[in-house]
Amino acid sequence: MTFDRTKVLALARGTLVLLAFLFAGNAVSALLRLPIPGSVVGMVMLAASLHFRVVRPEWVRPAADVLIAHMSLLFIPAGVGVMAYAGLLRREWLPLVAAGVVGMLAVLLVVGVLQQRMERRG
Repeated sequence: MTFDRTKVLALARGTLVLLAFLFAGNAVSALLRLPIPGSVVGMVMLAASLHFRVVRPEWVRPAADVLIAHMSLLFIPAGVGVMAYAGLLRREWLPLVAAGVVGMLAVLLVVGVLQQRMERRG
């Protein structure tokens, strides 16, 4: 098996950029004592950096493609966590379902209103 040096370096660069934003987000969240997880802060910082062209998409695409290709594996810990709380879920299913439905309706309403406003602006 042979490795293409440029592909390996591009994957390493993308991984380092993603990790840098993760660590930066964690640091900002901890320093400012934000109630938002550092990983979310890092994603927002990455999105802003991509939007303002501080980070070029080609820099992160190789690492992002690998993560997306293996995304199903990232759900295994969450699934195990859900199974660990099966008894609690059985007892509290109604409030959980209600919260899910209310949250879904709120998102649907906000997205619908925003979409209509964007369509009017043309």
